[in-house]
Amino acid sequence: MLTLRVQQMTIDEHPYLCPECASEAFTLDGTGFIDALPVRGNCWQSHSWEEPLITLGALKEINAVRSGREKAEDVDSFEIVIGGAVLAGILQPEVTADDLKRAVHDVYWKRIIKPGLRRRKNAAKRAITRPIKRGTRNAVAATKATALEAAWTAQAGGYQPDPDYQPEPINPCPACRGKGRIALDTHLHDTTSVRCSVCHGTGEID
Repeated sequence: MLTLRVQQMTIDEHPYLCPECASEAFTLDGTGFIDALPVRGNCWQSHSWEEPLITLGALKEINAVRSGREKAEDVDSFEIVIGGAVLAGILQPEVTADDLKRAVHDVYWKRIIKPGLRRRKNAAKRAITRPIKRGTRNAVAATKATALEAAWTAQAGGYQPDPDYQPEPINPCPACRGKGRIALDTHLHDTTSVRCSVCHGTGEID
């Protein structure tokens, strides 16, 4: 049995349709071993008819000259001449390796992987840009403060450094406000503060 799934077909440039519902999509089914036997048409609405113009031999010829498909954008078309009449049309596409490749690319890459990568990339940009901008501003401010302090000290005749002096954190920890420790409001323990678990007692956060 030979079956061709026709998407649309013309005879001498006139549309060939299902005689019952005028559907342009149908199958042409040929059976047996005699090429002169007519084929049957079957549309998607279950209408069936015999087509004496198109024989099993013509169906074999269509199958032999069909263009086939290699790429996703290709069309599986055919054109033959039967008794002076030109039969031309397009067959329903059969799945090719390129179709599967495009489907994987479109579904997984365009709809899943690419948006996910874009979101991660944008998040990474934001995560990098914020500290850089904040760090740049803090670095410039710290440099200016150091320069002003050095100039003032030189004019004042110098000073002795304070051994207990701790510089202010550049990026103060928001949990302990740059102090490195968190005060405890309790009367049950002798300890009045604990080391900040966010910055590990450094007072700074990355």
